[in-house]
Amino acid sequence: MSAAEPFKRVHRESTAGLITRQLREGIMYGHIAPGSQLSEAALASQFGVSRGPLREAMQRLVQEGLVRAEPNRGLFVKELDAEEIRDLYVARIAIESAAGRAIIKNDDGEAVAALRDAYDAMQAAAEAGDLDKLSDADLHFHEMLVGAAGSPRLQRMHETLMVETRMCLTALQGTYQDPEDQVAEHRRIAEAIAAGDAAELVEAIESHMEEALDRLVHDEAAVEGSH
Repeated sequence: MSAAEPFKRVHRESTAGLITRQLREGIMYGHIAPGSQLSEAALASQFGVSRGPLREAMQRLVQEGLVRAEPNRGLFVKELDAEEIRDLYVARIAIESAAGRAIIKNDDGEAVAALRDAYDAMQAAAEAGDLDKLSDADLHFHEMLVGAAGSPRLQRMHETLMVETRMCLTALQGTYQDPEDQVAEHRRIAEAIAAGDAAELVEAIESHMEEALDRLVHDEAAVEGSH
């Protein structure tokens, strides 16, 4: 490879990459349950591939922290314990509060309009009773919030939390007594930004995250207590 041509052409996504993406999405959306053992033979058969690319995909998921390897037992989908969930939401509060303050500082009307569109999509899903679509719209709102801040570093940090966040949102489905409450929490965040009220913004984000955290940790404790 010459100095003038330091990189090889990329023709298409590898087989291992395609498998990794499908397994990641299966974990994110709860189609592969936390704690499930991943059978190499069964998955190779389902994907119609040899074990080579499957093992490469599994290793990528181990490196991403979505799958854990247990000696002499195999590979298992990660389960988020209460401490990890708390840590995830602490990180999200810090990143999303910083992103919201940046939008306020930039007086970004387009970002406010996009956030209002995002919670309108949540409203439509809530009214339709479509919890999957509501969960997707919830995630999109937070991605829009951080993306609109114009900070590549904040966005990269946020993206590393999104798979685990998606797992949490799947677990949260149906825990709101009224999905309208979920919409209202996001409306409060967007309208605090629209009003340029940084203190209200931070309070709204902290309140929203703490509400979610309370339900997630409470539900996990209830499951553990039933064993």
